Amino acid sequence: MDGQEPSRPSSFFRKPTPPGGGSGPRPLAPVSPPAGAPPPPPPLGGEPPRFGPTPPGDFDSVRHPVFHGSGGTLFGIHVVNTLLILVTLGIYYFWAKTRVRRYLAGQSEMQLDRFAYHGTAKELLLGTLKAIIVFGLPVLLLNMIRDVLDVPVALKVVAGLISGSLIFVFFPVAVVGARRYRLSRMSWRGIRFSFRGRVWELVRIFIVGSFLTGVTLGLYYPVFLVQRQRFLVSHSYFGNERFGFTGREWDLFGPFVVSLLLTLPTLGLCWVWYVARKRRFFWDHTDLGSARFSCHVTGGALLWLWVVNVALLVATLGLAWPWVRVRSIDFAFRNLALVGPIDLTRIEQQAQQAGSTGEGLSGFFDSGFDLA
Repeated sequence: MDGQEPSRPSSFFRKPTPPGGGSGPRPLAPVSPPAGAPPPPPPLGGEPPRFGPTPPGDFDSVRHPVFHGSGGTLFGIHVVNTLLILVTLGIYYFWAKTRVRRYLAGQSEMQLDRFAYHGTAKELLLGTLKAIIVFGLPVLLLNMIRDVLDVPVALKVVAGLISGSLIFVFFPVAVVGARRYRLSRMSWRGIRFSFRGRVWELVRIFIVGSFLTGVTLGLYYPVFLVQRQRFLVSHSYFGNERFGFTGREWDLFGPFVVSLLLTLPTLGLCWVWYVARKRRFFWDHTDLGSARFSCHVTGGALLWLWVVNVALLVATLGLAWPWVRVRSIDFAFRNLALVGPIDLTRIEQQAQQAGSTGEGLSGFFDSGFDLA
């Protein structure tokens, strides 16, 4: 009635009055609590509540990767790649491979940020040529001595043994080289991944693991798999933050033996559940700093994925490969999570130099480690 605005508590969303007054209303003086009223409670945790965007490095406790790619887009890339490979008599294969990797990485997201692939087709081409010269020609020459040339039998036997040994050693060399190259070409939030394991350490794991697997008629194989996984994971880095692996070597031995015993009664279907169990075991024992991965894939879901994928490939004579690839990646992402805090403010870039020769070898031995 007197023309003055009744007093009311200040709002958090009201724009504050600029200093110096002005034509706007003057700020209201704080209202004292009534006499005898209890004091206001202190803020929870001893700090006032925070508003606005989450500060850097303060992550949610659970985060899931997301894949945004589509089978139709990947099919278009696949069609163009196939035509160009045919026209160029196979030379475009390295550009096609790079284009697919760049698309898949760019469609993968974690915490609203996309991954990026920085490899080039020229690197793959040069790496393959180096692999042929350094590794392929010696094996070819030894095989010619063993199978073609007219030389003493003892020399043929020696050449065959050396050739087989080189191929056996080349496989771990290819695994290490491919992992080092691919991780060094991947980044997230501008920070590169890297792999810093020594190749001869994996060669030793392969030699011992293969020997004991043969001696035990295959029973040592799950132990060998865990040893190899520990080597590959524990020498991988995101910037200067190292991945860790806490799985014990004999943890997969029991499920492996059970699968062997159930192979005939289940017509081999029990191995689908073993693969799911192994995937959960590997991810659940992988960590990054104070955060740990969690995988909840089940044997039934994995079996259904494979059945549908095979049906699509058979029904379309292989044309559904892009949709199968997308379905597999999306399935893996939906069943994976990273749990726990990550302090990104202390993760720094530590890019590592990595050649592509091992990547060229992996093309021969099919030793890739793609998630899909």
